[in-house]
Amino acid sequence: MSATVMIGADLSPKWSLAIAMGLLIVLLGAPGIAQSPSGSGYLAGREPDTVSILPQAPGVGSARDTADRDIFRSTRALKTNAPERWALARRDADVTIPDLLADFSCALDIQLDAASAPALTALLRKLLPDMVATYSAPKDLYRRPRPYLRDEGDLCIGRSDALDKTFDYPSGHATFAWTVGLILTELAPERAGALLARARAFGESRAVCGVHSASAVAEARTAGAALVAALHGDAVFRADVERARSELAALRTHALKPKADVCAAETALTRRSPW
Repeated sequence: MSATVMIGADLSPKWSLAIAMGLLIVLLGAPGIAQSPSGSGYLAGREPDTVSILPQAPGVGSARDTADRDIFRSTRALKTNAPERWALARRDADVTIPDLLADFSCALDIQLDAASAPALTALLRKLLPDMVATYSAPKDLYRRPRPYLRDEGDLCIGRSDALDKTFDYPSGHATFAWTVGLILTELAPERAGALLARARAFGESRAVCGVHSASAVAEARTAGAALVAALHGDAVFRADVERARSELAALRTHALKPKADVCAAETALTRRSPW
């Protein structure tokens, strides 16, 4: 199933984590979560304290808030001035695990998919509850509205009431992309530059799309890094990483290469920040 995902959905602090988990289970695929006890992920309450780790969300009228609003307004022109980058942002809005693995194919220099990488796919599915807990706490605390609710402008995806009711800071999509980028970098360190550049660009797509502020994207990288650091304290995660490492090493000996022209075009789009 491929769909535009609103990770981090929240209608009230009491139910935010449950709702966000429900969206992820439906849209990212339940099997991996079902295989872990009670869908508890790896950390089960030992997630990093991102409320303490991340800086406070930008206050209204602050320099960071003003910069966020300026970036939102200026990047609305990308729809016309840089339609290829706008289209990439729209594609990056689909964050099913198969879609996300495919997004890293050029950076990894193999055609990566869930069917050929079951150990990696299971690892990513299992950590979903940990990821939701990592970004949900600051979302719930700050309840910062998405940028298009303050300033008018086109979005790369359709607007909805459900999207309007979710929060900006930090970005769940960008947290997931940076988490995946860091894990793939550990599995294939010789591809680190390309992998992290793609993970950065994936997060930037959220601001290009108009559904997150630039600061929400930037601090999502901090949240993702904190999550990966915490995961490494878990022996089960470390064992799963080793299985994924062996799987990926074998896959890279025979997997098909992505199309060179497609990868060259993607690199040209993601080499620099869009603002």
